[in-house]
Amino acid sequence: MDFFPNLHFDDPLFNMAVVLTAGVLGGEIFALIRLPKVTGWIATGIVLRQLRLPGMDTVLDPQALDRFGPYMNFVLGFIAFTVGASLYFGSLRNTGKRIGLLLLGEALITPTLVGSLMYFGGMWLDPSMSLPPAALFAAIAIAGAPGTTVLVIQEARARGILTRTLLAAIGLIDMVAVAVFVFISTFLADESGWLHALESVGVQFAVTLAIGAACALLAIVMVRTVVSPAFLGPLMVAVVLGAWGAAASFGTSGGILACTFAGITLTNFRHDLVRSGEAYLNSIGGALFALFYTFAGMKLDFTQIPPVIGLVALYFLARLFAKTISAYTAMSLSGATDNVRKYLGMSLLPHGGVAVGLIILVGSEQAGFSDEIKSMVTTVGLSALAINQLLGPSATRFALTQTGEARKDRPRLLDFLQENRIMVDLDGDKEEIFQKLTNLLYATTPMTTPQDKFLESVRAREASQTTCLGTGLMIPHAIIDEPDANEVKGVLGISKKGIKLNTPDGRLVHAVLLLATPESSRKRHLEILSAFATAITRDINIREQLYRARSAAHAYEVLHADDLSDVNYFLEDAQQRAGLLEQQEEQSS
Repeated sequence: MDFFPNLHFDDPLFNMAVVLTAGVLGGEIFALIRLPKVTGWIATGIVLRQLRLPGMDTVLDPQALDRFGPYMNFVLGFIAFTVGASLYFGSLRNTGKRIGLLLLGEALITPTLVGSLMYFGGMWLDPSMSLPPAALFAAIAIAGAPGTTVLVIQEARARGILTRTLLAAIGLIDMVAVAVFVFISTFLADESGWLHALESVGVQFAVTLAIGAACALLAIVMVRTVVSPAFLGPLMVAVVLGAWGAAASFGTSGGILACTFAGITLTNFRHDLVRSGEAYLNSIGGALFALFYTFAGMKLDFTQIPPVIGLVALYFLARLFAKTISAYTAMSLSGATDNVRKYLGMSLLPHGGVAVGLIILVGSEQAGFSDEIKSMVTTVGLSALAINQLLGPSATRFALTQTGEARKDRPRLLDFLQENRIMVDLDGDKEEIFQKLTNLLYATTPMTTPQDKFLESVRAREASQTTCLGTGLMIPHAIIDEPDANEVKGVLGISKKGIKLNTPDGRLVHAVLLLATPESSRKRHLEILSAFATAITRDINIREQLYRARSAAHAYEVLHADDLSDVNYFLEDAQQRAGLLEQQEEQSS
């Protein structure tokens, strides 16, 4: 007797369990050989595709994975929302020039180089290559992979100027890719002229901006009126679902843009709500991303590569070359540090998400392209994407490691001195200096103490005893009455030419560190004073590098370099050392 007549092993939930389990195992195996887990998830998906599992056989049914589309869209929307949420304008001070020039390079240099190489080199490899597919490749090449990049950064526990630049730029780069693609595809498809193409770009961005902003503002209103703190996380999930769903009718990329705009709006109006949403999903983030990228790997068909291997290799190399030239040029013009200039292009290699959507959009009926153009763009684009998905994460990981930013995402003594809290070319008398640094502190740091009250405390402390410590260093400070605060806050001002003040050794002041210390953090305050004074007085080379820093980014790299690891130490290492000393003392007694 057959007790299970309907046993087919193709239930969607069972399929998802199989894919998730396989993805987790694949990620762990790749982690053992020191490769990013995301690469392992994608590779596992490629293997599962070849196994042709029940319910997921893409050979018999090319649309077999479409039933998992809502899940894929949600994770992609969450990634876009997270990337948008990283664009907190208050924390982007000193990065605007870098990001602006990078986006300009991505809009002009990358598509120009890729389009030219694909057109002229492609005609030599394949006589059917023409200007339309070369132009479409140029637009698609701009797109990055925010989700992959964020995961690699998290896995590498990276922190620094390159990491900061990546997180601020990857979402905006995808917006540039969408804008250029809409412009080129509209221009090629209906031949209505560049003004109509530009109008299409404006319409899509305006609509998705309105949708994303509306979802975010509605959530803020609900939090202020009816939603309790316990449900902030679920409400952020609703924002992602609502933004994607409302924008679904405006094209494949519409959901990504709407979720990105929702994240930007929310983080700049209510920064605390974003943190609540991320904390809510972080507990299951591993499962979400492992399943998402394993499914992504299952969509990559390597059997398409051999017939077009020449064009695939050309597109991959053209994109890598263009990204490198674009990033290097932009960072050179912006005066970025050497590490960022050398490795930013390589770290932008990951390709996915938006690129997949744009490729699929080319192949759709509404795009209006010929079958020949659709076949070439889809086959070459997805084949090159498969290679990028495998090599891109490792390239980003390599760049983060080479710049020394990997394994730096741990609390350090001088963590409060991020790039946005450093200013160069400080000048003026003592009163003007205090005013400028106080303005910077309140512009970049959450403070509940009234600004005028804090400034008055700094003046009073300075009047009682000068905080000029000699060798060009001054550390004005004040104790603040903020019961909920438990961290020292501060900003740093640097003057290359030096400021003439009443110093004990008669030297000009080149660095002014302004500190705001809660009553509960007096011990940490003393540690910071000691560490900063030690760093300045101990090594003349470090002192000169800091005093002559060309930008806030250069000053940040000096303070957070490995050369100062014993001064600007990781707090958990210090705690471990303190614990070992206590144990030794107890054992000896």
